[in-house]
Amino acid sequence: MTMQTRTIRLIQDILRANVTERPDKVALICENRRLTYAQIDAMADRLANAFRKNGVQDGDRILFHLLNSSELVVSIFAALKANAVFSVIDYANTFDTLRYIAADCEAAAVVTYDHQAESAARLLQDVPSLRFAVLTGRGARQPVPNLLAFDAIQEDYPPDPPPQSMIDRDLAYLIYTSGTTGKPKGVLVTHRSSLFTIESGIEYLGLSEDDIHASPLPLSFSPGINQLLQTFRIGGTLILERSFAYPVMTLKRMAAEGATGFAGVPTILALLLQMDSSRYDLSRLRYVSSIGAALAPSIIQQIRQRLPRVAIFSTYGMAEASYSLGLEPAQIDQRPTSVGKPFPGTQAWIIEEDGRRLGPDQIGELVVRGGHIRSGYWNDSAATAQRFRPGSIPGELVCFTGDVFRMDEEGYFYFVGRSDEIIKSGAKKVAPKEIENALYGLSGVLEAAAIGVPDPLLGQVIKAIVVLSEQARSSLTVQDILRHCHQTLEEFKVPRQIEIRDSLPKTPSGKIKKTDLA
Repeated sequence: MTMQTRTIRLIQDILRANVTERPDKVALICENRRLTYAQIDAMADRLANAFRKNGVQDGDRILFHLLNSSELVVSIFAALKANAVFSVIDYANTFDTLRYIAADCEAAAVVTYDHQAESAARLLQDVPSLRFAVLTGRGARQPVPNLLAFDAIQEDYPPDPPPQSMIDRDLAYLIYTSGTTGKPKGVLVTHRSSLFTIESGIEYLGLSEDDIHASPLPLSFSPGINQLLQTFRIGGTLILERSFAYPVMTLKRMAAEGATGFAGVPTILALLLQMDSSRYDLSRLRYVSSIGAALAPSIIQQIRQRLPRVAIFSTYGMAEASYSLGLEPAQIDQRPTSVGKPFPGTQAWIIEEDGRRLGPDQIGELVVRGGHIRSGYWNDSAATAQRFRPGSIPGELVCFTGDVFRMDEEGYFYFVGRSDEIIKSGAKKVAPKEIENALYGLSGVLEAAAIGVPDPLLGQVIKAIVVLSEQARSSLTVQDILRHCHQTLEEFKVPRQIEIRDSLPKTPSGKIKKTDLA
């Protein structure tokens, strides 16, 4: 990493440093648009000035209800330059959820699409703290009171940097969790915590300014933000995919631009492996990083076969403690089910329910410590006290992840499952991940999920739900899947029920949404 002579204290300093050192370098490729660092910086300054002129004050919250786009990237830096706090809201959220989040964080402004103008007007009426909305798209050229046009702002406001008044301890953004177990919660991320996280990721992945990173991860998702910021931190180029709905287009862009890295959750990587990648020149691809959960060994083997020279990085993290554990590529074949050791500058350990630390091969809750730990939840002291607890240093918080792990003798960590997903069948406790890994080992299984379903005798029994590849749909039966489970799993872990579906419900980031399966 060659960056940077300029001191980086705030996230927006990353952009200014690049303008000084490489103003004309292409920073962002998104759909058919290419923007240099200087162009993003000037556009962000114009929008930041519009935010301030229309009443945004220091620390105000600005919501972005947009898909991955150049406008979204510009808006993120504009909010920071305006000394505000941004939050990218999952575009799949309903209007009611958007309204709840806007009221919860007392947002001052919202940026969304011109075809959402009617919803934006309703939002302004329903949420007293909202002062105005900015609309993007061709239909938003003629602004009306409280509904401003993104393109008109770029024409009417100056590209002068607004005065900066924030410090690194101030909030930079909120990541609203999916709310699968209740109302969405806003995770508090400071400038300091974010910069620590991305520096850790850069060191772990070995990134440099020569890297061209491709990511389909939504910027409403913590790892999506990390991909953006760490690529800009080292002065690289980000290929930001609108989504992964069209993987052929993603592969074409990666080949055309000479992508050196790709980030995705396991379901995205599994889908990518269904494509005929031999048709595309991926000779410059140096690494693939898996985010959010451990890769199934069968997926690792397929990546090895398709892309033998590519390094595979398997990681674990969550919005509350992004980039916590990572496995070095040299260990991926020896420990395919591990998510590695703590990231640079972080610590992790496993505890029993009574708080006692556990040793190797014992199963308990993962606790993590480091500069990447977030500061709590917005306006939710009870949830904050449960997840974030005092550490060994006065004022420090450590994160109790709620995830069940074990650690081997050499200090490598293994994800067992979420504590609320562990299947309790009779006197046995079964981790869904083990069953899912076994299912992925059967040729033709594209996606798999194991859940517990009610049983009058055992309390719960195991149900497996799978999606088959197009070729396997005509040849693979429930009996074949069951036979494979009997051959690869202990008897009490064999699913009692197996269902074949055309698809599984997913979060916007591509994770399987088990709450919709139960």
